[in-house]
Amino acid sequence: MNEKFFLYVRKSTDVEDKQVLSIEAQLTELHSFAREQGLDVIEELIEKQSAKIPGRPIFGQMLRRIERGEANGIVSWHPDRLARNSVDGGQIVYFLDIGKIASLKFPNVWFENTPQGKFTLSMAFVQSKYYIDSLSENTKRGLRQKVRMGIFPSQAPIGYINDSRTKTIVVEKKKSRIIRLAFERYTKGNQRLEDIANFLAKSGIVSRGGKRISKTRTAYILANPFYVGLFNYAGELHEGKHEPIISKKLFDEAQEMLKSRGQPERKPQNEPQAYCGLISCASCGMMITGEYKVKKQKNGNVHNYTYYHCTKKRKDMKCPEPCIRQEELDKQLSSLIKSVSLPKDWAEELLKMAEKDFKNSAQSNSACVKEKQNKISSLSQKLERLLNGYLEQDIEQEIYRVEKGKLLLQKKSLEEEIYNLSRKQNNWLEPMKEWIKDAQNLNGIARDTDLFSKKVKVKEIFGSNLLLQNKTVRASAPNFPNSPAKQTQTAWAALCAAHSLVRSEPIGSVLVRREGFEPS
Repeated sequence: MNEKFFLYVRKSTDVEDKQVLSIEAQLTELHSFAREQGLDVIEELIEKQSAKIPGRPIFGQMLRRIERGEANGIVSWHPDRLARNSVDGGQIVYFLDIGKIASLKFPNVWFENTPQGKFTLSMAFVQSKYYIDSLSENTKRGLRQKVRMGIFPSQAPIGYINDSRTKTIVVEKKKSRIIRLAFERYTKGNQRLEDIANFLAKSGIVSRGGKRISKTRTAYILANPFYVGLFNYAGELHEGKHEPIISKKLFDEAQEMLKSRGQPERKPQNEPQAYCGLISCASCGMMITGEYKVKKQKNGNVHNYTYYHCTKKRKDMKCPEPCIRQEELDKQLSSLIKSVSLPKDWAEELLKMAEKDFKNSAQSNSACVKEKQNKISSLSQKLERLLNGYLEQDIEQEIYRVEKGKLLLQKKSLEEEIYNLSRKQNNWLEPMKEWIKDAQNLNGIARDTDLFSKKVKVKEIFGSNLLLQNKTVRASAPNFPNSPAKQTQTAWAALCAAHSLVRSEPIGSVLVRREGFEPS
């Protein structure tokens, strides 16, 4: 019977093929071999795909053509070019058994279509599969070892680079600053994911394909624990040795913001107005919303108005509150901002007291640091017991991963608190000076025409304590008594309370409580 051969060459980009000849080299060698052996090659078939799993299109097409009788032999560089998995290898041996394939030719491997030859070929296929399985397992073992060492075994995220010399991940200074700014901008609450994506694009941060980063990708960046020194691998949170580029506190604030904004987007009937989401209705408790209106007169004049009114979503009552024009609402909010502005003499007195308190305050935080170190030691013991329970199969894998993640996040927070106590224990003075300066500038903000910036400042000062009733906005900020239960009040709440107490209390007791300025 006249034997006709397909000349089959294959090369993949996988690690196991790095020592194999290139496609061009295989073709050259095989054509020379075919001429020497006098083989009738009817066509050369080239495939660039891994053979680890079944499903190669050109290989499958070749077997179908052999089954139809177009050829009855294959010339290839080595048996592992034909198969590295049991399915493809089994098909070759089966075609030899039923006579569809009469001959296989390899330059460096002997084969005859005999029981001994098929046994040798089967062993070659098994060896190829064993090699790729062992390589895969060794690769996974190496990756697991890197994870145990605290090294992320994959491509570093934006803001970091993979150092090929040290096989570690290091901070990329320029991009890391941009990523940190993106977190800070987002946690302020006045920017959307789309705004952050635009900021990244303008700063030169794009995808690996050179495209603008999408909102989904931006959310992934803001939720990536890699930036605080942790990393996810195989569904589990691990401690990393890489340098964090943001604080754990900033990361937590970003997660809260992502969570609060995680509701599905709905197309608004009207363009959202500046003061939406800021004020509640005093009568029914629903939010105050803004609505844009255009009024056309018969004489051709066009007037644009923006009204704010209750959403009236309560079903158990009919809200009686009327609407209010934006100009009037802005005037009232500006007046509220001015009412809590820090007077110059107050600012001078506060700065003197702060400087004195800073100089005289005790600098030792060893007791607090030791307490937190003991907590970290306790968490480490819990992690060890958790791991032992998992290895002893007393704890299911999913429970182990969840609990481990919780403990690692607690540990990271404590480590950051220790760092802040040990290295930045005196840094409260500068932020306080900045706040005093900011509080003195409230009159300028009140006069500003930027409504959105004004909304941010009003939200910062009064929080969710603004109510609208009878077209009048009032602040329902809580009182600021000297009880220990109220010591978590913000500086703005304290300033609001100071204005209300200034007529009945000495200035010293209004400005500061007995324990002084330094944060506890």
